[in-house]
Amino acid sequence: MPILERQTETIARYFARHTSRRSFLTKVGALLVGTSILPMLPVARGAASRGGDARSCDYWRYCAIDGFLCDCCGGSYDTCPPGTVVSTLSWLGTCHNPEDGNAYVISYRDCCGKGSCGRCFCNNSEGEKPTYIPSKSGDYNWCVGMENDFTPHCSLAVVLGAVPE
Repeated sequence: MPILERQTETIARYFARHTSRRSFLTKVGALLVGTSILPMLPVARGAASRGGDARSCDYWRYCAIDGFLCDCCGGSYDTCPPGTVVSTLSWLGTCHNPEDGNAYVISYRDCCGKGSCGRCFCNNSEGEKPTYIPSKSGDYNWCVGMENDFTPHCSLAVVLGAVPE
């Protein structure tokens, strides 16, 4: 008898002597349940997927956005929806574009003039500072001082330019 067959037989006989059918079925059942739960475990997907969907909080321009995405509210990532007015004030962030590998300065502005949009809320805080440094804080109400309404409807992410190397 070849060596591989002898080793397999020895292992199988040892296993048969030291386990019962019930114990074997219990272990197989636990293995099946364990593997079915595996896809539900949390995985850090944000860093790898910061790419192209402008309606997702993982879109690269939204690394420091705080508000409802205008792309989900009738506008786009850089234009306000009809019936709203862009705020005169903004906060800034620096985001990395994974497609070209460059970093860009992003101006985040609220669109004012309607009540809150209520869709696609994102609260990304990469590089965010406390509210006493308003130019780098998304928690400040940027619609203050606007004629129409003091409630932000949604937020824009306008690229100001590339960060020099």
